[in-house]
Amino acid sequence: MDRDRNKKTLMELLKMNGNRECADCSAPDPDWASFTTGVFICLNCSGIHRNLPSVSRVKSVRLDFWDDDLVEFMRENGNPKAKSIYEAKVPPFYYKPRAEDCLVLREQWIRAKYEREEFTMNASQHDGGVTGNREGVLWKRGRDNGQYHKRRFILSEKDGTLKYYTKDESKGPKATINIKDLNATFQPEKTRHPNGLQITYTKDGHTRSIFVYHEYGMEIVSWFNSIRAARLYYLRKEFPNTSEAELIPRITRKYLKEGYMEKTGPKHKESFRKRWFSLDLYERKLLYFKDPVDAFEQGEVFIGSSDHGYEVLDNIPSGVRGNKWKYGITIVTPERKFVFACENEREHKEWIDAFKEVIARPMSPQDYTAEAAVQRKR
Repeated sequence: MDRDRNKKTLMELLKMNGNRECADCSAPDPDWASFTTGVFICLNCSGIHRNLPSVSRVKSVRLDFWDDDLVEFMRENGNPKAKSIYEAKVPPFYYKPRAEDCLVLREQWIRAKYEREEFTMNASQHDGGVTGNREGVLWKRGRDNGQYHKRRFILSEKDGTLKYYTKDESKGPKATINIKDLNATFQPEKTRHPNGLQITYTKDGHTRSIFVYHEYGMEIVSWFNSIRAARLYYLRKEFPNTSEAELIPRITRKYLKEGYMEKTGPKHKESFRKRWFSLDLYERKLLYFKDPVDAFEQGEVFIGSSDHGYEVLDNIPSGVRGNKWKYGITIVTPERKFVFACENEREHKEWIDAFKEVIARPMSPQDYTAEAAVQRKR
C-alpha cells in the first residue's frame, strides 16, 4: 500500500466532474467519502452517514489512511455513478436539500437514498409512499397562547385542500386551506423544534401562518413532500403549458431573507419600531411582523422590478431621525419610499443583496395582479 499515491489518487478523483460537490447536499469541495456507497461528501453529511453504519462507512480524504482496494472502489464509483443508482427515480416534487437546509431535511434525504433505497430502479415504491394525499396528527402551535396541541390534518390532492381539526372534530375542520395559496418551509428556529414546519396561506387578503412539528423526522419530511406533491398536481393543472422546470421552484419556497429590522411610517416622522421581516422572492413581498411566530403579518411591501420604478438604496433619506440602528435602507416604489434600519453591517449587506435580487427579476402577469392587490389595501 502506497499511502501517498492513494491520497494523490483520491485528490485527483475529487477534481472530476460530479465529485466537486457533495453527493447529498451539493456543498462545494467535499473532503470526506463513504467507501461503502462510493460517494464524496461534505463534513456535515459525513456526520449523518456515520450514523448509518449498516449502509455507509466514512473516511476523511485528507486525514485518514486508505487501503488500495477502497481507493479502487472510489475510482470505480464516484458521485455521478452513485446518483444514477440511488437517485434513479426521485419524484419531481421530492425536495432535494442543499447545504444550507436544516438537519432534518438533509438527514431524511440521506436515509431515504441509502438506508431505505426509496429511489433506486428496484424499489417497489420509489417515492417511499409519498403522495399528495395524507392524513395524520401533528403538533400545532396555538395562535394565542403559544402552546402546542395535537391536531389531525388531512391533505387531499384531488380536493386541493389541507384541513385541520380541533380536539372536537364533530364541529368540522377548524380551517380549510386551499392548496393554491399554500406554502410550507422548515423553521426550526421559529418553532423551537428541530422538526418544525411553517405553513402559510392566504386568508381574507392576509398571510396566515401556522406552525407545526412531529416528533419523528421521517414523518414531518413526508408531510412536507406530500404538500409538495399536492402543490405540483395543482400547478400542472393550473399552468398546463408551463414547463416542469419552471413549476418546480414554485412548489414550495423558502424565504429569500428573514430577520429583524427597524421601520418607520409613511411620513418618515413616526418612531422606528423593531419588526421581524420575511422576504418572499417569488411572491415579491416583504412581510413584517411584531414577532416571528405571529399568526398574521402587520403589513406587506410589494417589490417590483427596476423597469417599473423600484429601487433599493443603501441609506435613509436625509433628515430622517429616530433609528437606533445605523445601517439604513430605502426601498423606492412608484408610490412611496419605505425606510428601514439594520443592526449591523452584515445584516445590511444581506438585506441589500436580497432586495436587489428581487428587483432584478422581470415581472410576470401574476406579479402585476399581486401589485394591484397590495396597493388596494393601503
